Amino acid sequence: MRRQTRGRLTTALFTSVLVGSAVVAGGGAAHADDAAAARTVRKPAAPPAPAALPTLPTAVDGGAWESGHLQGMTVDRVKGVMYFSFTNLLVKTDLTGRPLGSVTGFTGHLGDLDFNTADGRVYGSLEYKAAKAFYIAVFDGDRIDRMNMDAASTGVVSTVHLNEVVKDYTADMNGDGVFDGDVADTPDHRYGCSGIDGVAFGSSFDGRGGLKLTVAYGIYSNTARRDNDHQVLLQYDVRAWKKYERPLTEDAPHTSGPAAPDGKFFAYTGNTTYGVQNLEYDARSGNWLMAVYRGKKTAFPNYSLFVVDGSKRPAKGTVRGQQRAERGSLLSLLPRGLHHTASGVYGWEAAGQYGLISLDDGRYYVAEAGTVQSGGVTRQTGRAVLHRWTGLTPNPFTPASTS
Repeated sequence: MRRQTRGRLTTALFTSVLVGSAVVAGGGAAHADDAAAARTVRKPAAPPAPAALPTLPTAVDGGAWESGHLQGMTVDRVKGVMYFSFTNLLVKTDLTGRPLGSVTGFTGHLGDLDFNTADGRVYGSLEYKAAKAFYIAVFDGDRIDRMNMDAASTGVVSTVHLNEVVKDYTADMNGDGVFDGDVADTPDHRYGCSGIDGVAFGSSFDGRGGLKLTVAYGIYSNTARRDNDHQVLLQYDVRAWKKYERPLTEDAPHTSGPAAPDGKFFAYTGNTTYGVQNLEYDARSGNWLMAVYRGKKTAFPNYSLFVVDGSKRPAKGTVRGQQRAERGSLLSLLPRGLHHTASGVYGWEAAGQYGLISLDDGRYYVAEAGTVQSGGVTRQTGRAVLHRWTGLTPNPFTPASTS
């Protein structure tokens, strides 16, 4: 406001000088012309154009590490850095694949990752099944500036506890008073919940509340039960999560977090092996991609990629196969790709289980995971390879030759 007032005052003074000159010369027309010229001269300059994003390469090598296998990846396009999750290790690289830093010391399972453009931090799923503790790990990527930073002592990661996941994971479904633990061959674990894995930021499923963090359950593979045929997705508004964030203390897991999600949703796909491994939101289409390890039930097509139709709002309906009748918010699969008539399930045969990044323009980074031998030691590898979405069957991705 002060800047605008000063500008108007300057313009007025400048105009007064010109008017005085015109009167001395006896030119009334000059008065109007010079005043208009003064106004033109003082017009504010246009704001500078936003800086161009770094050019994206066709592949980024995440390196080879003595760790668990690649679980997920995400990119900060503004700063030109990429993050890779290797189960018990987080690696930060530039877009040439040069390591910039890493976070070590996880004894739990670090899974899928996503970058929150609203606060500039990296969010990932983190499980401690033996402790019945499930968290979202929040990384301050700017502070990851060297290799082998300890997760517990360096302060680069905080955690938020997800109570809803704990309730479903520990549910005593057969009523025998015994929690059967981290095993698939049991009637325990509501919906077959084995914890969490896929995470992504995107629009609210119900169209209200703006950007949400969506967290997907892991689902045990169990062909003998009927209540594990949905992917279960929780949505959270993380804008007020600072009050919940606590340092990572693996020897004394905390329970600071929201009592319940902002929404709980179900997508009928048939049982999969450990649920949604990688979840990704595509802002261009509004759709959600769910990359999974194939299921084993013969009544389903057992696709490896499902897409939630972002154009359709959730509908209240029956959550199939539950011991007691249950109604929930049901999501619709995109009616494209392969179609299994008997189950009604749509999907594709595609990669993405080890990492998937939407660039919101029809391009995706799809992960390639593998191993190499070095000095008698097996090391896990991961690469982000640029693809384009074609929607063709069976595989909707094709390698991109240019960025």
